[in-house]
Amino acid sequence: WEVDPDYCDEVKQTPPYDRGTRLLDVMDMTIFDFLMGNMDRHHYETFEKFGNDTFIIHLDNGRGFGKHSHDELSILVPLSQCCRVKKSTYVRLKLLAKEEFRLSVLMEESLLRDHLSPVLLQRHLQALDRRLRLVLQVLEGCVEKEGYANVVEEEVGGDTATHRTPGHR
Repeated sequence: WEVDPDYCDEVKQTPPYDRGTRLLDVMDMTIFDFLMGNMDRHHYETFEKFGNDTFIIHLDNGRGFGKHSHDELSILVPLSQCCRVKKSTYVRLKLLAKEEFRLSVLMEESLLRDHLSPVLLQRHLQALDRRLRLVLQVLEGCVEKEGYANVVEEEVGGDTATHRTPGHR
């Protein structure tokens, strides 16, 4: 991703990313990793039995929430190259950026119930909000460049509603 600016075009033509939601699932994973600062994602797992009609399993998040003061922008390269996201993800991210539903506040409230509370330092919670703004900046840039309909994809029955020919986003 980082050395070839056209790598996503190649990925989009390669099974299992050329159909279904797998590429969109990878974009979700990219966003998740960036929000928690996980710079150590080298692969993901799936249930092989279900073929492409499965979901990504996020294992090994051990490097997450390490450096609260550093935003590793290279984690967002797949998102900025592919410029695609599930509508449900996009809507949720926009909602979590609003003051009344701020991600850091919701996360802090959720973690208060944990027996190990506090799980995250305040600086890590603040990093979530900052990183969320950066994710939304990338997505807004994609929408400006490629148009909302080409970036934000509806999900219909486990498959994307629109199927694009290779090379088109």
